[in-house]
Amino acid sequence: MIFRFLCFVSLCCMLSCSATIEKPEKINGVSYVASRDSIDQKHIDPVVNLGANYASVMPFGFIKELAHPEITFNTDRQWFGETEKGVKQYVEILHKNHVKVMLKPQIWVWRGEFTGFIKMDHEDDWKILENSYSDFILTYAKVAQEAKVEIFCIGTELENFIGERPTYWKLLIVEIREIYKGKLTYAANWNEYERTPFWDALDFIGIDAYFPVDSKQSPTLEDAKEGWQKHKSGIKAYAVKHNKPILFTEFGYRSIDFAGRAPWTVDRVDKQVNLEAQSVLTQALFEEFWHEEWFAGGFVWKWFHRHDAAGGKDDNRFTPQNKPAEKVIRTFYKKYAL
Repeated sequence: MIFRFLCFVSLCCMLSCSATIEKPEKINGVSYVASRDSIDQKHIDPVVNLGANYASVMPFGFIKELAHPEITFNTDRQWFGETEKGVKQYVEILHKNHVKVMLKPQIWVWRGEFTGFIKMDHEDDWKILENSYSDFILTYAKVAQEAKVEIFCIGTELENFIGERPTYWKLLIVEIREIYKGKLTYAANWNEYERTPFWDALDFIGIDAYFPVDSKQSPTLEDAKEGWQKHKSGIKAYAVKHNKPILFTEFGYRSIDFAGRAPWTVDRVDKQVNLEAQSVLTQALFEEFWHEEWFAGGFVWKWFHRHDAAGGKDDNRFTPQNKPAEKVIRTFYKKYAL
């Protein structure tokens, strides 16, 4: 009897372990846009309904121009959700709803200039920028630790800054590790990640995944999947080389004609709404990546707190809210739930 019982227990354990191993589990995230005010349960319910198990919370620091070294952050002039107080409130209510958090402090350059082009003209200015950025990022590393945030992103699309000051960044990671004990990543632009020098010191290879995949006005699913192949092979090889999982720190498409041609485009365009293109391109990305073992998941760009007023059939911006792409995301997020 004892032998049969032990065999039965062993078999149950094997089946249970096998089920655990085979169950697909991903980071199914939204990039949660900061608002002017605090948020409450009605602003979180749509995130939960989407099947999201993570949200990226994004406080901002501001600089006047690409060669300006000082970062302004956590001021009374900013929106509530962009500040330290706002971050804590967002994280608290997300955690209450069992939604984990990636804290992703970001820099905004006046007039929306690309942060990857930030570059100082003089050594003294580089030193000021380093000190200012350390103040900014270590402040939020402390917030991340205090709020028990699950992932902390140390920067977003800062290629010139990193390329010019690699030693600073490696030392900065050491300082962050002394404060924050969770998982770390960096959000590299889609054409930057292979030149980022410190992946071995982080837990995820983070990519803002705006890869060009198709130049057609309205691609088919087969077109979009085929367009991913050249990029996917390189991404996979990079993950294997560094023995680190890939995390799409941002991904998404505008609901506009030619959305797969230059997905990073943020210029305001009044016409050319194409909900089908956004939906098809989003589905292709999920079908290509979400089943891969070396792929950790990602954060769709972007999600607004007032779901009822966001997106919709006449909107050509990035958000999938109240569009066919939202249904695609819900399907995959609920399939690959943590």
